[in-house]
Amino acid sequence: MLEDQVQTNLAEVLEVASEAGHILLENGAEISRVEDIMTRISTHFGVDQSHFFVLSNGIFTTGSLDKIRQGGQTETYANVEFIPIRGIQLSKVVAVNRLSYDISYGLCTLDQARERLRLIRNSPAKPAWEQILGSAFGAAGFAIVFGGGWMDSAAAFVVGALLYLYILFFSSRFLSKIVGGVTNALLATFLCLLFHRIGFGDSLSNVIIGAIMPLIPGVPFVNGVRDLANSDYIAGLTRLTDAMLGFFCIALGVAFSFILDGWLFGGMVELTGMTVNPETAGLAVQAAAAFVGTFAFADLFGVPRAQYATSGVIGAIGWALYLVLVRMAGASPAIAIVLSSVLICFLSRIAAVWQKCPAQVFLLCGIFPLVPGAGIFWCTYYLVSAQLPLALDTGFDAFKAAVAIVLGIILAMELPQRLFSGRRPHIGRTIH
Repeated sequence: MLEDQVQTNLAEVLEVASEAGHILLENGAEISRVEDIMTRISTHFGVDQSHFFVLSNGIFTTGSLDKIRQGGQTETYANVEFIPIRGIQLSKVVAVNRLSYDISYGLCTLDQARERLRLIRNSPAKPAWEQILGSAFGAAGFAIVFGGGWMDSAAAFVVGALLYLYILFFSSRFLSKIVGGVTNALLATFLCLLFHRIGFGDSLSNVIIGAIMPLIPGVPFVNGVRDLANSDYIAGLTRLTDAMLGFFCIALGVAFSFILDGWLFGGMVELTGMTVNPETAGLAVQAAAAFVGTFAFADLFGVPRAQYATSGVIGAIGWALYLVLVRMAGASPAIAIVLSSVLICFLSRIAAVWQKCPAQVFLLCGIFPLVPGAGIFWCTYYLVSAQLPLALDTGFDAFKAAVAIVLGIILAMELPQRLFSGRRPHIGRTIH
């Protein structure tokens, strides 16, 4: 450690570390990554005794220097920050992660780190047109993944675009998180019902499932699982609660849409169960649709553009394995989801080392084809239509799928990092 780095003011070092943690936490990083990067920064600049307590919406920072100041006192620092749960922009997580390694390799001074953090924090989100296209293509791709045909995909494309127009220019600006979540799902479902009544789209259920996929809270769900796997129980439960609230808001919006449609048109639309269009059921088409869906969701999550294609490929491979296991090997859906989740996590960790960015970037997008969006829709529909036995069956299936994803992620994340990078981490917990 250079002498000028050792003598750096304690407060300045921990302020930079806290700023890095703040950016990471508010943009979707898992707790273990936040703690690891804050420790890496403070240790490099000579703060040997620092303590970071990170929750899902707050950071507690305390630290002290080993050296004694004139007068016989040890220099100390303490700070508490409240960080509300907001949207996701994974490009900022990638940028801060790379900055932390530049610091640890001695390529960045404290002043340079502070300036780079300022630029990262002020960097704009993806342009509105790009997010709207991401929602449209994501909805279209997942409409096919969950059994829809080409016309269903086209209808979901239009609904996905209109939905994100509403989210960007009204819902996210003027409504609370809960009310916005309900109205987002209500609008998407009602548009699907309207298109169905005018003959745009063949399978109403598949159009709706595709259209609501951009609303699925996959990021807090996956991060909550990873936090629990890292023994961050408070943060993990908080994020899982946030994810469950998102699922509940979607269910309410879908239910209100069917009730409103039935009131306007004199009766609720009757659905007979999940359908699979033979034109899009082939493995190649399904893999391509999963690629498009995960590629588009990488845009929605603010992933750096250089990682779009890799995210799409990982999602396509994971979904293809699921279909092969279910269709050809006769595996149960739960077992297929566990094994597919393990593969997606494994590929994400390999891609993280290869492209020098967090595995979370690829995992959050690649896991989406396995998320039980269809189960949430069918459980809600059967509840609204007073078919309670079917509601219980589909709800339990959705729960089993969620548990299977959790198990798969935990199993894959327990593998030692040296299997992927070929070396042991040199500071703290190196999270990929």
